[in-house]
Amino acid sequence: MKIAVIGGGSTYTPELVEGFARRADVLGVDELVLHDVDESRLEVVGGLAQRILHRAGFPGRLVTTSDRTAAIDGASAVLVQLRIGGQGARLVDETLPNKRGVIGQETTGPGGFAKALRTVPVVLDIADEVRRRALPDAWIVDFTNPVGIVTRALLDDGHRAMGLCNVAIGFQRRLAGRFGVDADRVRLGHAGLNHLSWIRSVEVDGVERLPELLQGEGAQELAAEVGVPVEALSVLGAIPSYYLHYFYCTDHELEEQQTGEHRASRVADIERELLTMYADPTLDHKPALLEQRGGAYYSEAAAALVTSLLTGDGAHHYVDIRNEGTIEGLPDEAVVEVPAVVDRHGAHPVPVPPLPPEMLGLVQAVTAYEVLAGQAARTGDRDVALRALVAHPLVRQWDLAVDLLDDLLAANAHHLPAFDGDQGA
Repeated sequence: MKIAVIGGGSTYTPELVEGFARRADVLGVDELVLHDVDESRLEVVGGLAQRILHRAGFPGRLVTTSDRTAAIDGASAVLVQLRIGGQGARLVDETLPNKRGVIGQETTGPGGFAKALRTVPVVLDIADEVRRRALPDAWIVDFTNPVGIVTRALLDDGHRAMGLCNVAIGFQRRLAGRFGVDADRVRLGHAGLNHLSWIRSVEVDGVERLPELLQGEGAQELAAEVGVPVEALSVLGAIPSYYLHYFYCTDHELEEQQTGEHRASRVADIERELLTMYADPTLDHKPALLEQRGGAYYSEAAAALVTSLLTGDGAHHYVDIRNEGTIEGLPDEAVVEVPAVVDRHGAHPVPVPPLPPEMLGLVQAVTAYEVLAGQAARTGDRDVALRALVAHPLVRQWDLAVDLLDDLLAANAHHLPAFDGDQGA
């Protein structure tokens, strides 16, 4: 069995490798391939990955390559974890919108839109290679943001694909620690879109524990963690994703962004430090600093999901899949993030209670934006791109959308050949 990781030079990769090493006996992986276009970076990350696997007694072989065709050829699963334009593009995504008085974030709002334009065509090209070269029933697992838009593009093109995010599993692990139980004893009523979701139930061994989490000191801690007023938790009766504070506390967040350091700057510094650490030939485990990079529990989520898809173990996961009636009020073809039981045939979603109006309305609006963003990324149509920004709740205003689009297209021109040089005035 062969598993390929496209974007294997990512600083996330050592965590992912540890996840596969822990499951080597169950999964039966003969070959793990790390592919990246940055050969020097791949050499550093691949070296640490090899040491991790050696320490774990991994029975298969690790291959590092810049040859994408060779990486994908004969694979049973292909994981995609890319950042088109690198951390430099992320910094632009987070800072450029601020100049127009809009939230800057790499997956939400106009920054996320720019990332979608850069990313969707590349991922679809990779997926076409998977269709030609991988095994006929191979799975594509996308961890590349914006996950919802990218996953929908893959599914719209008929690929056997599923999206993955670490937000839900991160909450599951932290809440398990709070209750002092193993994570698999905690089930979350997590539902919405990628980076736009709420936890409306927390069951521990089948007993509902959410009400106590929304009261007292625990509620204060949760509110601080997700960046919203504590009153929002009790009024909503739910734990919102951290990304919802961009919608619930927009003015406060914008002020913070315009006067403080952006996350992108800190992440770039962490990445440089991590790569220096990875180059140490005595290091044979992921360093603690990786947890500050973001993406905590990614290895657990990704390795466990691939295991379910390839072995059919029927485990419980939180995934991005077609709606197909799971969330009332959304089109069947929408991509939602929900709990599901996963086997070789894919994800079988757990029933989701209807979303209340304040949640459903926001999800519907962002779904409309995601449809248009995906179309713009695939076609390079400026009018569709403008409609997408107007549809986004964090933009909305026409003149603002026009100016933002011109800014984004100009800043990303090198990565957007589909727009045929039309970067506005």
